[in-house]
Amino acid sequence: MGKEELMKKLEEKIRNCQKCPLGQLRTNAVPGAGSYDAKVMFVGEAPGYWEDQKGLPFVGRAGKVLDELLAEIGLSRDEVYITNIVKCRPPENRDPTEDEIKACAPYLDRQIDIIRPKVIVPLGRHSMKYILEKFGFKAEPISKIHGKTFEARTLFGKIVIMPMYHPAAALYRPPIKEELRKDFQKLKGLLNSAL
Repeated sequence: MGKEELMKKLEEKIRNCQKCPLGQLRTNAVPGAGSYDAKVMFVGEAPGYWEDQKGLPFVGRAGKVLDELLAEIGLSRDEVYITNIVKCRPPENRDPTEDEIKACAPYLDRQIDIIRPKVIVPLGRHSMKYILEKFGFKAEPISKIHGKTFEARTLFGKIVIMPMYHPAAALYRPPIKEELRKDFQKLKGLLNSAL
């Protein structure tokens, strides 16, 4: 079975999921979007209002910041894969709970196994903590480790993890946008190296 078929089956499962109470509250589940052959996978925290409305990740104001940062390093959404650790919107855009992350994480694990990215960019502290711990690293404050790289071995080869601030943070704290810009330049360098 090819990647596309595997992902379509998984997306269907996500859209019908009722593993936690968020399944009752959503308008749309948000499996993810982009290339199934992506070298880079961005993992946010959870869908917000617009994502819940449209069923697509990062389509609100934070998504515009992400699009701008991608464009600055010559990438488009079609070339990367964008998803969240939690696939349904938590009420009032609150942080996802440990139970919600635990219920939803197997979907993200499966997406990683199917896409086999070379680089995973966790956006924000919840996805950073999950991804780093999944691959055997200790999570530290994002202010300390954003833009740093962690190399993990998987059954399908090496993955580089590069945590970054969540683009939403740049909307409220302009200096963070500069940090994100610098981290995206590092990402560009990483992609241009022989990955």
